Amino acid sequence: MRYIFVSVVVFSAMIVLQGGCAKKGAAGGDVTPPLPPVSNIPVDYWLTKGDQTVTLEKQGGTINFGSVSNSLPFVDVDSTSVFQTIDGFGYTLTGGSAQLINGMGAAKASLLQELFGNAATSIGVSYLRISIGASDLSASAYSYDDMPAGQTDPTLAAFSLDKEQAAGTGLIPLLKEIIAINPSIKLMGSPWSAPVWMKDNGSTIGGSLQPQYYDVYAKYFVKYIQQMKAEGITLDAITIQNEPQHGGNNPSMVMSSDQQRDFVKNNLGPAFKAAGLTTKIIVWDHNCDNPTYPINILNDATAKSFVDGSAFHLYGGNISALSTVHSAHPDKNLYFTEQWTGATGTFNGDFRWHIKNVIIGSMRNWSKNALEWNLANDPSYGPHTPGGCTECKGALTISGSTFNRNVSYYIVGQASKFVPTGSVRINSTQTGDLSSAAFLTPDKKKVLLVLNDGAGNVNFNIRFNGKWAPVSLPGGSAATYIW
Repeated sequence: MRYIFVSVVVFSAMIVLQGGCAKKGAAGGDVTPPLPPVSNIPVDYWLTKGDQTVTLEKQGGTINFGSVSNSLPFVDVDSTSVFQTIDGFGYTLTGGSAQLINGMGAAKASLLQELFGNAATSIGVSYLRISIGASDLSASAYSYDDMPAGQTDPTLAAFSLDKEQAAGTGLIPLLKEIIAINPSIKLMGSPWSAPVWMKDNGSTIGGSLQPQYYDVYAKYFVKYIQQMKAEGITLDAITIQNEPQHGGNNPSMVMSSDQQRDFVKNNLGPAFKAAGLTTKIIVWDHNCDNPTYPINILNDATAKSFVDGSAFHLYGGNISALSTVHSAHPDKNLYFTEQWTGATGTFNGDFRWHIKNVIIGSMRNWSKNALEWNLANDPSYGPHTPGGCTECKGALTISGSTFNRNVSYYIVGQASKFVPTGSVRINSTQTGDLSSAAFLTPDKKKVLLVLNDGAGNVNFNIRFNGKWAPVSLPGGSAATYIW
């Protein structure tokens, strides 16, 4: 994982048209009034500046959509040009995150409302990724079917979610609380490793899945999804392997594109079909520097029939790789599932980079979601496994019952608060240092997120339906405008 920089601002504007009736003149004839002007638009304007003097704070003021000539550049919004439907924005709820949040005592309830509650009073997180077994930001490495050295369990008789059930610390009890707050939240599961007895090196670190266990591992996924469902937790999607070309993490596992293709085609897809599962199967889940990996899988017609889409991180390559895969297989979906912020990063740098690439960049390249990495860590960047990430900065730093909001809280919040699940991306243009993404929400509001990636203030017009509104955005800031 690698850290990234972002800054966001959100602006909400409501257009109110004032109408009028024809009035009688002194002689009794009708007097037609002039065409009513477009009124000043009340602005719900949330701004985040890279220098942290403003962080997701509602601003006062008005903007005016009109047609008075000026020499400013335009950012055009076209709600008739529609792209992908948005599933949501959020984080990975790691085992370490769950442990810390569960340890907050009475303060936990208000934090969960702030994260997952109604967007009017929260940041409206709408999508969570969770690890299937341990990630490297769990306190220890484990699977759901660990066996003593030298033993195997091909019938999965020992399969158990008990490690996620611990009262007061476990992932499952916390997920139930989150679902009670937001029943429609989308969940994606990703394994960092298969049980070590299925692997060719017998280790949680690296190694590959042995072919004789492909069927067993497919059934492992089925059991996981079914048992989570029995707990009231529905997995919308799973990825087959987190970072399948990175075998140095703890846990981790290496899968080639051909191995993943064959596993989906011959084992996982048929197992899901036989079990009647509708959970989406997503391939790749690694960097933008290797779009040929998912394309190779999707080029196989049988494998493709079981696959919903491909997932990406951006620790290598360019975010445009998502569009490369979209061009090759436009009938399959795309997801952005992880990007970290690090202990040595700056708020300004991370905010700007992440807003430009992770939020706006992924949206402009067909992604249905945008997820930052870890939701929470402690002041020492734990918990983590031995050999796991030692400088991954969560959206929150939790110390007992208190917490601080870090840069990725604002990176995600600037989008998640204003773009709910079911929104669709619509066309918007970019100019100079301004990057943008626009959306049409389920209640037909237009949302425009703009980042000023330059150092100086930029004055520009937002143009929609033949009218434009002159606005100003400070350097290193982002704004979301809603009308």
